Amino acid sequence: MSDTGTRWWEGATLYQVYVRSFLDTDGDGYGDLRGVTARLDHLAWLGVDGIWLSPTMPSPDEDWGYDVADYTGVHPELGAPADLDELIAEAGSRGIRVLLDLVPNHTSSAHRWFAEARASRSSARRNWYMWADPAPGGGPPNNWLDPTGAPAWTLDEPTGQYYLHNYLPGQPDLNWWEPAVHEEFRRILRYWFDRGVAGVRIDVAQRLYKDAQLRDDPPLGDASPLDGRYGLRSAYSGNLPEVHDVYRDWRRIADGYSPPRLLLGETWMGDLARIVGYYGHDDELQLAFNIPFLFSDFTAPALAGLVTETLARLPARACPVWAASSHDAGRFPSRWCGGDEDKARLALLALATLPGTLVLYYGDEIAMTDTHVPRDLRRDPMSWEEPADRCRDRGRTPMPWDASPAAGFTAGPGQPWLPIGEHAARNVASQRADAGSVLWLCRRLLALRRECLRGVTSCQRLPAPPGVWCYRSGPLVVAANFSGEPAGRPGPAGKVLLTTRGADGEAAAPGWLGPWEGAVIRPAP
Repeated sequence: MSDTGTRWWEGATLYQVYVRSFLDTDGDGYGDLRGVTARLDHLAWLGVDGIWLSPTMPSPDEDWGYDVADYTGVHPELGAPADLDELIAEAGSRGIRVLLDLVPNHTSSAHRWFAEARASRSSARRNWYMWADPAPGGGPPNNWLDPTGAPAWTLDEPTGQYYLHNYLPGQPDLNWWEPAVHEEFRRILRYWFDRGVAGVRIDVAQRLYKDAQLRDDPPLGDASPLDGRYGLRSAYSGNLPEVHDVYRDWRRIADGYSPPRLLLGETWMGDLARIVGYYGHDDELQLAFNIPFLFSDFTAPALAGLVTETLARLPARACPVWAASSHDAGRFPSRWCGGDEDKARLALLALATLPGTLVLYYGDEIAMTDTHVPRDLRRDPMSWEEPADRCRDRGRTPMPWDASPAAGFTAGPGQPWLPIGEHAARNVASQRADAGSVLWLCRRLLALRRECLRGVTSCQRLPAPPGVWCYRSGPLVVAANFSGEPAGRPGPAGKVLLTTRGADGEAAAPGWLGPWEGAVIRPAP
């Protein structure tokens, strides 16, 4: 693989692959690692620089891999270690790097560490997890809640203590006050980095440390709902300052490789000031997810305001991250765009022309929408009782590769693990054959991004009519009409490189933007 520099992620496009839903090669209804390898040519044609794989480590799958039972293995339902090695090698031959999902906040209750920890209070691994006696009078030690609204504590009757699980009971939280936990994760990082993994996406990166005194979380108050649960702010159940020492330690490990390995944090918070703190002084995470942007309103003022604030707050040399879809948040063509293709094209144009790192979710390139998953077909235990528009399964359904009944996802005789839904008509094959499709627009945008935005760190907002967002990003000017009415195209005169209408060159009406239309211009000298 050719090295594009030690900070290769700056201006890069990463592509999240939810492995179980990408391509099934063995006919069992679940995607697998060989399926990712089989579609690398699609990703290379699209123009991505790296792929982030959803969890690939052995797991009982209570939370579909985010309950890890072995941090240095490969889930047998996804393939063998040799399949992962082949994927890394084949991706590298195409100039694509591979990142793994690392879950350091908690393990599976099936992990041998937890089995040893719960064996007795005197176990050598007991302090690897968060244990506490019942509250006076009985019951959980404090008011911390899990994502379902239930207490984040489960009583282990044989030992008479509660263990903490900020997520499902099958996901006990590790105790990061224990030095041995730090040493074990240093070993895990080196193991994967030595095998050629280009970096890790760190699950719930802000939660590792919990209050040693186990104080109650306070009311949410005026804080963002992203900073708490069920009316409580996660002040003590996570988000403690000691977590920054972990990432400074991991950054030293990552920087010891050539090229440096990437630390991409899922910094799930609503406070931009706290998110940018995870970059440190260019000595912690190289990339931190911008969760407020992910959940922004799809309007010119909201998006422009968040971009301006993000870039103003970032420390020197820090690289912003822009994403609009994920396995937790669902798909932007539904959440932002209500399924409207013109709006999805406009969203892709804005995402791809911002400075920093772009993260696409599988299917974003064809404007794949959320799928309705009936209750009897749901697979996510955190979403069984959620309304359909909040069920996480809606954004995890199989990738539609073609218009066949199984959408080209599987040749097996059974049903895919999640329903295909209505996506057979919006698929990769049909869009690949149509030069005016969303897929071709996305490819052109990523090519333009590679050509013009490597190393670009600034984005200057320009005057524009109401409902229009206009900005200069490196050598490009972008004009995006976030309204249902035509608008005069603001910005300097120059050559129109592409528009969201699906063709290169000038817009249908020169000097104007149609409803929900965007254009990229190279200003005249």
